[in-house]
Amino acid sequence: MIGGLFIYNHKGEVLISRVYRDDIGRNAVDAFRVNVIHARQQVRSPVTNIARTSFFHVKRSNIWLAAVTKQNVNAAMVFEFLYKMCDVMASYFGKISEENIKNNFVLIYELLDEILDFGYPQNSETGALKTFITQQGIKGQHQTKEEQSQITSQVTGQIGWRREGIKYRRNELFLDVLESVNLLMSPQGQVLSAHVSGRVVMKSYLSGMPECKFGMNDKIVIDKAGKGGVTNEAGKSDLGGGGSTSGKQSIAIDDCTFNQCVRLSKFDSERSISFIPPDGEYELMRYRTTKDIILPFRVIPLVREVGRTKLEVKVVIKSNFKPSLLAQKIEVRIPTPLNTSGVQVICMKGKAKYKASENAIVWKIKRMAGMKESQISAEIELLPTNDKKKWARPPISMNFEVPFAPSGLKVRYLKVFESKLNYSDHDVVKWVRYIGQSGIYETRC
Repeated sequence: MIGGLFIYNHKGEVLISRVYRDDIGRNAVDAFRVNVIHARQQVRSPVTNIARTSFFHVKRSNIWLAAVTKQNVNAAMVFEFLYKMCDVMASYFGKISEENIKNNFVLIYELLDEILDFGYPQNSETGALKTFITQQGIKGQHQTKEEQSQITSQVTGQIGWRREGIKYRRNELFLDVLESVNLLMSPQGQVLSAHVSGRVVMKSYLSGMPECKFGMNDKIVIDKAGKGGVTNEAGKSDLGGGGSTSGKQSIAIDDCTFNQCVRLSKFDSERSISFIPPDGEYELMRYRTTKDIILPFRVIPLVREVGRTKLEVKVVIKSNFKPSLLAQKIEVRIPTPLNTSGVQVICMKGKAKYKASENAIVWKIKRMAGMKESQISAEIELLPTNDKKKWARPPISMNFEVPFAPSGLKVRYLKVFESKLNYSDHDVVKWVRYIGQSGIYETRC
C-alpha cells in the first residue's frame, strides 16, 4: 500500500519521515522536494509520478503531507487517509503548523505507528486513539487489566468509534446543518450553474451505547410517505421549523456520503439514517443538491463605459428570504480595470472602499433583513492606455452567511434509543441549527 509518509515545511525541509516498505529509498524525499515544492512552475496536480514512484500530496497552510508508493494503489483511499491524518493531528494539537509539528513530533510518530501498519491504514478514529495515545505519551503502563481490555475491545470490536461505560449527568445532542451555496449568474439574471454542498455535523454527549435515528425531508422518503409506504417516526413534531424560507416539502439529494457509524443497509432499504454515535464532535454526512435551490441574494449589475477614461458602475443586491431572518457578514467585491486611477463611491448601506492592491471595490454590510434591497454607485476614473484590448469584466463575487439551509433541507426527526440505561428520547436535550454560507457566488457583469 503506502511505502512512506513525509511531512515537509514550505522550504522543503523534512519534519516527519516514516518509511514502511523497503522499495522506498531516501532519494524519494529529495525527489518530491525538487520536483514539487521547489518546482519552477506551480504543480497543480495532487499526484506526481517521478521515476516510477507515485507521490500523493495535500497542503495545509505552509505544510506538505506526501504519501509515497511504487505500487498501483487506490488513489482515493490514499487521499482519504491523508485527510484523516490531518483531522487526527488537528484534534490533538490544533492548527497544523511547523511549530506545532516540531513540538509534537514524538506524538505524531506514535500516531503513525498506530494508524499505519506496514503501509496499510488501520484504526484512524480519533476517539479510539485518544483512549491510549495522549499528548503525554502512550498510556498502558499504569492501566488496570479492565481498562486495557476495554481499549482492546474498542479497537478490535464492531463499534470501534465508541467505548462502553460513557456517562453524562445531562444527555445532549447538537446538530448543525452547514451548507455552502455556489452560483454563476449571467448579467441578465439567468442561472448558468448552481449547486449546494452540505454537511451535517453533530456533537453528542450521551450516556451508554445509544442508537440514534435521523430523518430529513429527502424526496424519496416524502414520496413513499405520500403513498403510504413510510410514516414519520416523530409523529407531528418537526425540529426544522423556520429553517427553510419556502414551503418546500422535500429536496432531491444528488449524492451523499456517510460517517462509518451509519448503518448503510437501513438507509438503502428504509432511507432512514440509523447509527450509534461517536462521543463528542463528528461529521455525520455530506451531501450535494442541484435542484430547486433557494438563492439568498440576487446581484443586479449595470456597467456603463463613458468614453475611454471613465466607467460608471451601479450594483443592486436583493435579499430573497423571509423578512424575519437576518443575513450577516455580507461582502460584495466589484472588480475594477488595471488602469484605474481613482474611484468615487456612494452606498446606501454599509461601508465601501476601493482597494488598489486587489483591483476591486469592497462593499461590506454587517446585517441585512430578508426581502430588502440595497445599492452602490461608483465612478471609476481610468488612465489613458495604448492597449486596444477591451476590459474582460471579471464577475462580481459575494460572501454572506444566512440562518437557513439554501437547499431547503429540514430535520424531520432526531430520536435516541437506549435500552440498558434508564433514560428515554424525551430526556435528551436536542439543539438544531442551520447555517448557509456563500461558496463561489458570482454574477457576470
